[in-house]
Amino acid sequence: MIPLKELVDEWLNLDQNPITRNEITSLWGSGRTEELEKRMRYRIEFGTAGLRGRMEAGWSRMNDLIIIQASQGLCAYVKQHVSDASSRGVVIGHDHRHNSRQWAQLTAAAFIANDMKVYLFDGLVHTPMVPFSVRKLNAACGVMITASHNPKQDNGYKVYWENAVQIIGPHDEGISNSIKANLQPKQWSTESVFSSALYVDKTAEMREAYFQTLASLNLTKSLNENNPLKFVNTSMHGVSDSFVRQGFTLFGFPPYIPVKEQQQPDPEFPTVRFPNPEEKGALDLALVTADKVGASYVLAQDPDSDRFSAAEKGANGEWITFTGDQLGTLFASRTLEIYKASRKPIDTLAMVASTVSSKMIEAMAAVEGFKFVECLTGFKFIGNTALDLVKQGYEVPFGYEEAIGFMFGSEIRDKDGVAATLSFAELVTSLQSQGKTVSSYLKELYEKYGYFQTSNSYFICNDPTTIDKIFERIRNYADPIPHLKSYPQQIAGLTITSVVDLTTGYDSTNPPTYKPSLPISSGHMIQFRAKSKVDGTKIVLTTRTSGTEPKIKYYLEGSGKDAAVVSALLPKVVSELADVWMEAEKHGLGRP
Repeated sequence: MIPLKELVDEWLNLDQNPITRNEITSLWGSGRTEELEKRMRYRIEFGTAGLRGRMEAGWSRMNDLIIIQASQGLCAYVKQHVSDASSRGVVIGHDHRHNSRQWAQLTAAAFIANDMKVYLFDGLVHTPMVPFSVRKLNAACGVMITASHNPKQDNGYKVYWENAVQIIGPHDEGISNSIKANLQPKQWSTESVFSSALYVDKTAEMREAYFQTLASLNLTKSLNENNPLKFVNTSMHGVSDSFVRQGFTLFGFPPYIPVKEQQQPDPEFPTVRFPNPEEKGALDLALVTADKVGASYVLAQDPDSDRFSAAEKGANGEWITFTGDQLGTLFASRTLEIYKASRKPIDTLAMVASTVSSKMIEAMAAVEGFKFVECLTGFKFIGNTALDLVKQGYEVPFGYEEAIGFMFGSEIRDKDGVAATLSFAELVTSLQSQGKTVSSYLKELYEKYGYFQTSNSYFICNDPTTIDKIFERIRNYADPIPHLKSYPQQIAGLTITSVVDLTTGYDSTNPPTYKPSLPISSGHMIQFRAKSKVDGTKIVLTTRTSGTEPKIKYYLEGSGKDAAVVSALLPKVVSELADVWMEAEKHGLGRP
């Protein structure tokens, strides 16, 4: 093992930022070796999500030195693997978080120092602008400085490949190795970025082009202009307000009512602990605002505006917050109706969702005749799957994942909170003209395709060894049988009908090879399907580890003819999963 002092000395030899240098010097001088071990022993890992972590000094944190090294490594790798990379350039954007602007400029400086053209956005942008511009400008790659909806202490470095989709393997490993081969900083100053002949500002042009693309989603402008319903919108202290406001004008909506306390970009996120519309309590201020002004719907984007959530004021005065799966189903149905109206052959339509998302679109596809494909979790897989389907001759106007991420149209193969916001508002308008609400329409879809209900959450576990033990036990849970090997054979009175283990590469439904159609997951991931022999009620339960957090996540969906039966079943499944399968009490697993 390398002595800690060598790791500290190496840092001080390379880091020229006085603030982070002082952090390490002070920790060493005060003998805080335990803290230094956390920061210095392991290097922050570059993966398919790029980099994301706490903003502090150290090899395992996010800071100037890590950004410079990452940019040098990425640049070298792209120039090696993408044709004409230097002249095609890199698109760089940033959000409003602490250090985001500085790190975007450091990234630009590193690429310029390596003779590569740089399209650096002037000012704040939402994340979808980067992949949109990579495609529009035919750039070699893109970088967005953001930590999305992480706590305020974090920031990140998200990378898009030349196909304008987040990177997947083997590029993650290749970039990681290239970073390690380019650790000596070539450039610390950002002063020469804007005077360089390699710097190009396409901000205004790309923003105009982005809204021109959004305009293709605008189908009910005359209805929008006369819609009597009020919308409240929260930007969650992020960057979305100006983009959504311009979109509302473009689509003909009257101005929405902003949640003023959360309207402007604020890296401190003062009103929310976790700036994620999915988190409990995150929409509280928006709901209070909506009650005050008599609004019928609340719209919400996460801080970098690639995710979207919504709530509806129910007939009883209670607020209904739609889940990501419910929104995905609503958007899929709207996409289907638009496609039918175009009179294109239904068998040329395809939609994509992650494997942990609802199976309701799968049921919809079976009834309607369009193609549905599932893929691994994350838009890096959703986007690439969509591109593969396009090569096969399909149109893929929609894709989603349950974590409130939605993809629209053919120009951005990534989630887009602004496009989702406008599409949802148009759905509201269209339904209102028919005397319907979003929740009443959702009930119609349940009646047509079956009732589906999700229950997604996680267990907290900070010990990777314990997590490994839990999954090893699940894989060796029962006496082996030909159909399921040694996996559990029942849960909550339901019979397990299939197992797909994307860690070991096993799919019980695919004899004789039993190899899964989906690629192997980098962490633990097992999906179970089960069915009641009594009433035919079904569940799909997926358990997986998180790549960025100390969590064991589970995604549970029940489906059947009787909503009450499904609703009563899900808590029983969660209870058995926790108490029996994972032995939560024995292992000290935390709950949210």
